Amino acid sequence: MLFNSYEFIFFFLPVVFIVYFFLNKKQFTTVAKIWLVASSLLFYSWWNIQYLPILLISLIFNYVVGYLLGKKQSKINRKALLIIGIVFNVSLLGYYKYFDFFISNINTVFDSNITLLKLVLPLGISFITFQKIAFLVDSYKRESMDYNFLNFSLFVTFFPQLIAGPIVHHKEIMPQFAELQNKNIKYQNISRGIFIFSIGLFKKVAIADTLAAWATKGFDQTETLTFFEGWITSLAYTLQLYFDFSGYTDMAIGAALLFNIVLPINFNSPYKALDIQDFWRRWHITLSRFLTQYIYIPLGGNRKGKTRTYINILLVFLISGFWHGAGWTFIFWGFLHGFATVVNRYWKSLGIKLNKYIAWFITFNFVNVAWVFFRATNWEDAIKVLKGMAGVNGVVLPDFGILSFLENSGVTLGTYFIDLSELVKMLPYLFICMIIVVYCKNSRIMSEHFRPNILTSVYISILFVYCILNFNKISEFLYFNF
Repeated sequence: MLFNSYEFIFFFLPVVFIVYFFLNKKQFTTVAKIWLVASSLLFYSWWNIQYLPILLISLIFNYVVGYLLGKKQSKINRKALLIIGIVFNVSLLGYYKYFDFFISNINTVFDSNITLLKLVLPLGISFITFQKIAFLVDSYKRESMDYNFLNFSLFVTFFPQLIAGPIVHHKEIMPQFAELQNKNIKYQNISRGIFIFSIGLFKKVAIADTLAAWATKGFDQTETLTFFEGWITSLAYTLQLYFDFSGYTDMAIGAALLFNIVLPINFNSPYKALDIQDFWRRWHITLSRFLTQYIYIPLGGNRKGKTRTYINILLVFLISGFWHGAGWTFIFWGFLHGFATVVNRYWKSLGIKLNKYIAWFITFNFVNVAWVFFRATNWEDAIKVLKGMAGVNGVVLPDFGILSFLENSGVTLGTYFIDLSELVKMLPYLFICMIIVVYCKNSRIMSEHFRPNILTSVYISILFVYCILNFNKISEFLYFNF
C-alpha cells in the first residue's frame, strides 16, 4: 500500500487511527497494540501476500535471539549467538537481493550457464534487515531490555517506517508507545502530522513524479544526449530522488505523529552541504547513523591510524553502495562517495578552507555526477549520460525559431530528447526546484515553527487537494526498490 494512494489516505489511515485510539480509550491497550501490528502486516501484505511469511519468520527468529541475548543470567555464548543472528539476517537479505547478481557474475567470469532464480525482492527487506541487526547488537549490549513479543513486533512492523525507514532503534520508539499520555489523541500532533504528511505528499506527487518523466526519458529512452540534454537528465534525476525520498520521509514522520510517535529526522537539506561529509550528515541520516555505529566503529573507526581510517571509510561506503542495489553501478557509486570522503578528510587535515560558494558548487556537482551511476540501469546508460554532460556529442541549442540567427555564427540548433513545448516548462521547473532545495526552509524547520491557524490550514488544504486531484498515475517511491 502506498502513502500516495486513495486506499491509504481515505480508508487505511483513518480506520487504523480511529480504532487504535478507541481501544486505548477503553483501556484495551494490549488489544490496541495487536490492532496496530495486524494493520501494519496488512499494509505490508497489500502488494503481495507472499512477502508476509518471510517477514513473520524473520520476526520470530530475531525476537528469540534478542530475548536470549538480553537475559542477564545465561550460560549461552552470547557473542556466538549474536553472530548467528547477524548471519541469518544478512543471509536472508543476500539470498533474495544478491543471489542472481552473484550467479550472473559467475556466468560472466567462467562462461557458465547457471540458471538465474529471478527471485522477487521482498519489500523493505534492506531497511528491516538493518533495523533488526541494530536491535540484536543493542540487545547484546543490553540496551534494549523490553522483550515482550508484541512490543517487538510493533517495533519492527509499525507501518509508517516499515518499508523505507527511517531506520529506528528499539529504545527510541518503544518507550513512546509505553507513555500513558501517548495513548490519548493529541490534536497538536494531528495537525502537525497532517501538515508534514501533506508537504511530503506534494513533494512526491507534484514534484518528484513530474521530474521522473524527464529523467526516464533521458536515461532509458534516448540513445545519445547532447551537452544540455545530459545535464537536464542528470539534474532531473538528482532532484527527483531528493523530492521522492524526502517526501516519503515526511509522510512517514507525519503518519507516525498521528499516533503520537516521533520518528527520527532522516533529511536535513542535503543539497545545501558544503562538503561530502556534510552531505552524509544530512542525507539519509538514520542510514549514516547505522553504518557509523555498527560497521565503521567496529572496524576500528579512526582509532587505528590514518591509513586504516581511510580503508574503513572506503569499506563502509562500498557496503552502502551494495546495500542500495545488486549491481556494479551501485558499488561504483559507493566507491565514489568513499573516495570523495577520504579526499575531503585529507583536505581538512591540511587546514585549507574553500569559499563556501565554491565548496557548495563542487559538492553538489559531485553528488549530481555520482547519482548518474546510482540511477543508470547498466554501465552503458551511465556512460551515455556522462558523455552528454561532457559534451562528447556536441553542444546543441534548442531550435526555438527565434534563435535561428545564431546559426550564421556557427551555433548548432536542433531538436531535443523532449519536444520544445515540454522544454519550455522544464527549464524554469528545474530552476525553481534548485531554489527550493538550496534556499528554502526544509519541512523539519517548518514543522518546528508550525502554528495551526487559518492561513496554514488553507495552505495545506490547497497542497492536499492538488495532490488528490493528480492521483491519475500513482507511482512507487524510489527507495522501495532498495
